[in-house]
Amino acid sequence: MKKKILSTLLSVAMVAALLAGCGNGSTKETSKETQTNTPSTTESEAATDSTDQGQAATQDPQTEKTIKILSIWAEDNDNGVLINEICKKYQAEMNPNFNWEYELVSSDDLKQKIATLTASNDLPDIFVYESGKPIVDLIDADKIVNISEVLEQYGCADSMNPSAVSLLSTLSGTDDIYDLPLGLNVEGFWYNKALFEQAGVKVPTTWEEFEDALAKLNDAGIQPLAAGGSDKWGVTRLINAYLVRSAGPDAMTKAANGEAKYTDEAYVAAAQKIQDWADKGYFGQGVTTVDMNTAGSMLMTGKAAIFYNGSWFTSNLNDDSANLAGNDGIGFFNVPVVDEKISAGDSYSMNCGNILCFSKEKYDDATGWFIKYFVENMGNTAMKLQGTVKGYNYDTASSNVSGYTQMVLDNINSAKSAFTWYEATMGSEVSTVAQENVQTLLTGDMSAEEYMQSIQDAFDLSN
Repeated sequence: MKKKILSTLLSVAMVAALLAGCGNGSTKETSKETQTNTPSTTESEAATDSTDQGQAATQDPQTEKTIKILSIWAEDNDNGVLINEICKKYQAEMNPNFNWEYELVSSDDLKQKIATLTASNDLPDIFVYESGKPIVDLIDADKIVNISEVLEQYGCADSMNPSAVSLLSTLSGTDDIYDLPLGLNVEGFWYNKALFEQAGVKVPTTWEEFEDALAKLNDAGIQPLAAGGSDKWGVTRLINAYLVRSAGPDAMTKAANGEAKYTDEAYVAAAQKIQDWADKGYFGQGVTTVDMNTAGSMLMTGKAAIFYNGSWFTSNLNDDSANLAGNDGIGFFNVPVVDEKISAGDSYSMNCGNILCFSKEKYDDATGWFIKYFVENMGNTAMKLQGTVKGYNYDTASSNVSGYTQMVLDNINSAKSAFTWYEATMGSEVSTVAQENVQTLLTGDMSAEEYMQSIQDAFDLSN
């Protein structure tokens, strides 16, 4: 596997296709259901054995096959709907001998489940996982399929959104991609237009303007920021926002590669920025007890002016019963710039949400044909059913695109590059410490120096 240095500039070709729902659905119960047509009794030989010199046949051979799928979404929820719809369509349109078993696991238990299955060499044919650092070990251990090779073999690489391919490749640090996207999200600040007008605040483009806006809102008796401190990642995103703009889009990558330390001045300053906001009361009372859903509600009901989240938040904004600000009451702006030479204003935070991986042990020609159908049809399926873009090209219009969705798409049309989120380059041990200790940073029980030192300590222990 060829490795490459994590890029700090990601391709954003077809940028209007970046908005998608975030795959964060989960359940605490584990269940299993098998979709059946004709019971599967055999599996085809591996693709390398059943094709001529690695080249696939020109027509689906309709091989008898049952694929096992491990997911964090129920079949009637979020991406679970799309995965099952693709399976149904493939069975009906291409291969009547195809069947699938669908197993549900809590998102909280996903990593442990995959670790256990990996150890027992029993990964399912297809499984939901997390992009970036979590799949690197699976790639290095040669446990998952090289998707780029499959796309080339089956002649369907042009069905992928180039931005999604670039992002997935960059996150795993590989020349090829080893997973398929289930979303392509952008992140930034959502704001309540009425509260901005009330405080006489304009949408900021520079960090200095942003700080001025926070102060004006606070002086006007308006809570400037809502943050899901109990969910933790909403706060670490804020640390990352300032760090990227003040130290560069590759700051976290440098620390993860050992080229810099988390205790360096710029990193400490980013943590200090968030603690200063908490000290000034910008997050209101009890920020560590507020989850992301509540924080979003505070924005939509006029209890807070600004909320950091991703493009998936449009699903909340489109709920008239929840969004009391109305269909034009909430706006969006990118992370303000500190210095254009360090991090440009046309650079956005992006992620692919959860992704799909394929077991190399279970892979065969029948799976290859299913992957071909999946990437060629997911774009249109997602757009028709949910009005979302999942990282695949599509040629169908959607009647489901809302004004909020269009607003975000219009807002990011000038995007030229991207940066990843705070934990993207962290190992699991480091990521856990970074999130667990961020609450004590907010409360002041841990200084900015101590917070960053705890992350560096975790990094040193894991390397």
